[in-house]
Amino acid sequence: MGYVHWWSVVSWRRGIRQFEFQEANPTFSKSTGLPRKRFYRARAHSNPLSDSHFPVPISPGHVDYSLHYPQHFPSSDQVDSCKKIQFADIGCGFGGLLISLSTLFPETLMIGMELRDKVTEYVKERILALRVTNPGQYQNISVVRTNSMKYIPNYFEKGQLSKMFFLFPDPHFKEKNHRRRVISPFLLDEYAYVLEVGGIIYTITDVEELGDWMKACLENHPMFEALTDEELKADPVTKLLSSATEEGQKVDRNGGQTFRAVYRRIAPSL
Repeated sequence: MGYVHWWSVVSWRRGIRQFEFQEANPTFSKSTGLPRKRFYRARAHSNPLSDSHFPVPISPGHVDYSLHYPQHFPSSDQVDSCKKIQFADIGCGFGGLLISLSTLFPETLMIGMELRDKVTEYVKERILALRVTNPGQYQNISVVRTNSMKYIPNYFEKGQLSKMFFLFPDPHFKEKNHRRRVISPFLLDEYAYVLEVGGIIYTITDVEELGDWMKACLENHPMFEALTDEELKADPVTKLLSSATEEGQKVDRNGGQTFRAVYRRIAPSL
């Protein structure tokens, strides 16, 4: 567990000192202590096929949990191999879903995976500030800058995850760019590998054509089946798909529609 890639400026363990710095820092709100989004502007999406430069663990065993969840793992030598990340928010944006899920599932470790560097830095600072202002809370969430379309198997073991989220992904409208979509038949093979049997994939978009595409990909894959209407109503997570994310809130303000597809990982038929 000796792999290190994380806080470029401020360690989680220096939260109080960082909070004192925030009070005099214009990038943080004086009233909430949270980072101000306008100082972390970035493009709406990044090209997932580009070769960005960031460290990547060579295997899930090289992810140092103590750097992400210091309250649960005080040092890399004390990592409990039985406790693993279970939720992954792919393209987590500004972290709204992670923060909502954190209090809903306080004992579950979860991580956001984001390609844009400024957005990733914002989520890091946001989580750190929440940990300082809410002692004992938000210790189960973290974020990492990475390309999830390339490196999912580097972070998660077979059957490790119980939930994966793909909320308002880049639609890549041009047909020649459909290969860049984060939901595709090929990538669903990888997602099925890291999801446990019974694990759930949640997708939502405000682009009808993309919604149809994601639903068709999942429907045609032999290792996924749709949740029933009754199961969707009983799942508290489905209510957060649009309300907890900044993108979903924007769609709601503009009176837009959303298109949801939620599927369960099943065992392959013999």
